This record gives sequence, structure tokens and C-alpha cells, in this order.
Amino acid sequence: MKRSTLALPGIVLAALLLGSCTSKITKPEQYSGFLSDYSRLERAESASGYPVMRWIAPGFRPENYRQVLVKSIRFYPTPEPTKQISAKTLDDLQKYLSDKVTAAFSRRYTVGPLTSAQEEAIPASQTLILRAAITGVSTGVKPLRPYEVLPIAIAAAATMTLIGERNQNTELFVEAELIDASTGQPVVQVVRKGYGKELSSRRQQLSLENLKGVIDTMVRDIDQFR
Repeated sequence: MKRSTLALPGIVLAALLLGSCTSKITKPEQYSGFLSDYSRLERAESASGYPVMRWIAPGFRPENYRQVLVKSIRFYPTPEPTKQISAKTLDDLQKYLSDKVTAAFSRRYTVGPLTSAQEEAIPASQTLILRAAITGVSTGVKPLRPYEVLPIAIAAAATMTLIGERNQNTELFVEAELIDASTGQPVVQVVRKGYGKELSSRRQQLSLENLKGVIDTMVRDIDQFR
């Protein structure tokens, strides 16, 4: 009888932990408000096969454009540093994303900041405006693996969670849109999140290195987008 008494809390905890398994797509409740309209987004796959929420305007052809003007690659909303995510890490993430995304577009288009001089250089009908933002950076307890769903293992995992010793997932959320400069209307909208390298515990500091791979994958998808 003692075993069943101990097992009940474990089974309940297992249901809670496994019921909250991580999702590879951003859920509607995680949308930031950076984009003006989320209603058209549909689940799709990036060029590398990664799941995203995306909308592409009918008839949009990337090769019809010659220039991309960068309006913003920033945080939205403005984040507050925490003990685990420092101001330096936030700055590093913003700069790395900005540099990499700008470089990716520059391999196919003329790229520059959004200024009146740039807008006049190439016809608006051949110009795209990029708006992009990091809309979330988070860490969280890693879900239990199937072999851990045993009463004693669950109890041990629960204790480790309470004292902050379980591995933690790292997540990066990004929202972006390309706008046709001649109409002022979006032609591509994307909402995406990615998982970086795990943290060993909540005491480990998040760094750019944990999430650099997420950004690199996104940039490869920009290179391959057709």
C-alpha cells in the first residue's frame, strides 16, 4: 500500500509534465502583437523542413524584387533582463540576428536602412521593406523523457525541479514580415520559434551560444527561400 500511496502524486505529476510537452510552433497566445494581422497564418514548413506559422500573398515572387530596406530588427516588446538572461545576452542576440539576417538578404538583393535616399534609388515596385523582431527569449524545465515516468523517478525529478537542477530548454521567438513598398501591404509574414542548447540548471546563465544555432537555421531558410 505504501507504493500506491507514493505512486499517485507521481502519476499526477507525470500527466502534468508530459501534457505540457514542448511545441515546435508558436501558439496564438504567444503572439506578441508585432504583426498587424495573425489571422492569415497557417502551419507550414520552412525550406529546411522546420515547422513555422506563415502567410505568403498570392502571386508573390521574390525574384521580382531588387532591394530590401530594413525597417527594424529589434526586440518587441522591450525585454527586462533577469538573473538568468542578462542585458548583455539580449544585446548579443539582437546584434547577431540583425547582422545575420541583413547578410542573408544582401546575398540576393541590394540591402540598406529605410531612408528616403534608399527608397528613391530603386523603384518601389521592386523594393521590399523588412520588419523583424525577437518577440521572446525564454528558459524552462525540460519535459520528462518516457523512461522517467515511474513513481520513484518522478519523485526524484520533482525534487530536482524544485531545487533548479533539471535541464532547461532555451527558446527564441521571432516574428517578421516583408512589405511591398509600392503598396505598403505585407507579402510575407512569419512567426517562428526555435530551441537552442539546453541549460544544465536554472543557475546557468543563458548566452548567445545557446541560441546561435537557432538563428543560423533561420538564416539558412532565408537563403533557400524561393
